[in-house]
Amino acid sequence: MKHEHQTMNTVLKIIAQDRERTNILKYFEQKAIAYLVQRVPSWISSDILTTIGLSGNVIVFLSFLLGAYVNPTWLLLGVAGFAISWFGDSLDGRLAYYRKKPRKWYGFSLDFTIDWIGTILMSLGFVVYVHGFWELLGFVFVVLYGWEMITALIRYKVTDKYSIDSGLLGPTEVRIIVSGLLVFEVILHNSILYTGFLACVILLISNISDTIKLLKLANVQDKENMGKENMSKPA
Repeated sequence: MKHEHQTMNTVLKIIAQDRERTNILKYFEQKAIAYLVQRVPSWISSDILTTIGLSGNVIVFLSFLLGAYVNPTWLLLGVAGFAISWFGDSLDGRLAYYRKKPRKWYGFSLDFTIDWIGTILMSLGFVVYVHGFWELLGFVFVVLYGWEMITALIRYKVTDKYSIDSGLLGPTEVRIIVSGLLVFEVILHNSILYTGFLACVILLISNISDTIKLLKLANVQDKENMGKENMSKPA
C-alpha cells in the first residue's frame, strides 16, 4: 500500500508539470488522470487521445441536432459526449508527460485549437436546437468563451504561468454544468433557454473579474521591468 501511495504521488507530480490548477475538482481530477495515464495502452498516443476528445465534441453537436429534429431525449447523448471530451482532452498532454515525451508548444497549440473547435460545435448545436432571438445566445457564448481563452493566453505571456482555469471553474466544471443543463432540458423543455442565458451572465462576470486581475498583474510586471531597466542604466 505504501509503495502504491508513493507511486501515485510520483505520477501526480509528473502530470502536474507546466500547469497550474485552481478549479474546485482539481484534487479528484488529478487523481483520476494519474490513475488513467498508467493504464492507457501503449499503442494509444497523445494525438489519438486528442482525436477522441474532438469526437466527444462532435457527439455533443450531434446530440443537439438529434434533439432538435428527432426527440429532445437525444440531448442526453451530449452528456456522454462531454465525458468522452474530458477523457481525451484531459489525458492527451498528461500522457505525454507521463511517458516523458512532452511536446510543450505543439500540445499547447493543438489544445487551444481543439478547444476552440469544440466551443464552436457546442454553440452551433445550441443555435440549431433553439429558435428565433435565443439563437443569439450561441453567438454570445462563443464570444465570451473566446474572451476567456484570450485572457488565458495573455496571462501566460505576462506571468509565464499557464492555467486553464478561471478561478474555481475549469473546463471540467464547465462540462459538468452544461451536462446538467442538458439533463434539465430533457426534464423541463425550454429550460435551457434561461439556464443558458444565466450561464452567459456568469461567464461575463467571470471574464470581467479575470480581466481586471490580469491588468493588475500586467501593471505590476511593467513596474518590475521599469525598475530593472533603471538599475541597469549607468549612474
